[in-house]
Amino acid sequence: MKTHTDVPASLPLAFDGHNDLLSQLYSDGGVTAAESFVAGRTTHLDLAKCKEGGFAGGFFAIYVPSPSGRAERDTLMQSEQYDLPLPAPIDVHAALPVALQQAAILARLEELGALKICTTTADIKAAMKNGVIAAIMHIEGCEAIDPDFHSLEILYRAGLRSLGPVWSRHTLFAEGVPFRFPSSPDTGNGLTPLGVNLVKRCDKRGILVDLSHINEAGFWDVAKHSTKPLVATHSNAHMLCEHARNLTDKQLAAIAESDGMVGVNFGTAFLRSDGRKLPDVELSVMLRHFDHLISILGENRVGFGSDFDGTVVPEAIGDVSGLVALRCAMKANGYDDELMQKLCHGNWLRVLEQTWVAAPV
Repeated sequence: MKTHTDVPASLPLAFDGHNDLLSQLYSDGGVTAAESFVAGRTTHLDLAKCKEGGFAGGFFAIYVPSPSGRAERDTLMQSEQYDLPLPAPIDVHAALPVALQQAAILARLEELGALKICTTTADIKAAMKNGVIAAIMHIEGCEAIDPDFHSLEILYRAGLRSLGPVWSRHTLFAEGVPFRFPSSPDTGNGLTPLGVNLVKRCDKRGILVDLSHINEAGFWDVAKHSTKPLVATHSNAHMLCEHARNLTDKQLAAIAESDGMVGVNFGTAFLRSDGRKLPDVELSVMLRHFDHLISILGENRVGFGSDFDGTVVPEAIGDVSGLVALRCAMKANGYDDELMQKLCHGNWLRVLEQTWVAAPV
């Protein structure tokens, strides 16, 4: 098996803002499916491909799937225009057992020695030094969080350090942004009063609040009520792809002002200027998003946000082993060694260091 040291020395290790491995393993059988990550999978992520690609770790999302509709959504998003209805909300009593099973899958992966659940940047740096995948427990859509935040507290103690109030469906806390192209991200109402409380609770605990699936009104509400850097773990530039999921230049400027962070989403529907969910995307298209984000956010606030195992990625990447090809293209695009270090992992470590500071008890 290849290790991190097999990646060319000139390529820094890659730390990533988002993947959906846990929900994939949940769908494949739950905790017992965790062994397949070590044995080998045909999907974007498994241990061998991670090592081959120089994947140092990232945000591992707990996501409660809607009962149906993903295949139909993927097909509709291949059209020139689309406006998909938001999936129905999911009740906390239905969502919590699913979230707990996915947290248990992550714990099982740690037991197998496949990764290390990290709750501090020191943990991440130690894992990277030792060639172990560093995993941040993340929730994508807070259906499993109850109004009294009891489940939030328990999940925090289990290692949760990042959450998005919504995926693309409404929760008790906010409204998700739809899969719509072309469209502004200004698609509905912002945070609910309970959502404001959630943001404040996360700030107090030192839990990162992810803005990637929230609509524009919700984005500005988080900016108003949070004292932490604004972070979108897997989003792209609306200027280059007019998808409702992408961030406008005004939003990017606000993220820059907060000293926040954006992870570039590898999902082709959010990269292509035509918004179509098709794999024939040149790496040069991705680099245009990197360049545009850097032009507004600066060199210290951009990184990776792949969405591996959750979407269609460019065929030039294919799976996580294709991170080598992407990093080589970045170097060929003129990114020097210092910038490469920042984009590949340094910027994520910086923003996590700032965000994971809990308030005094």
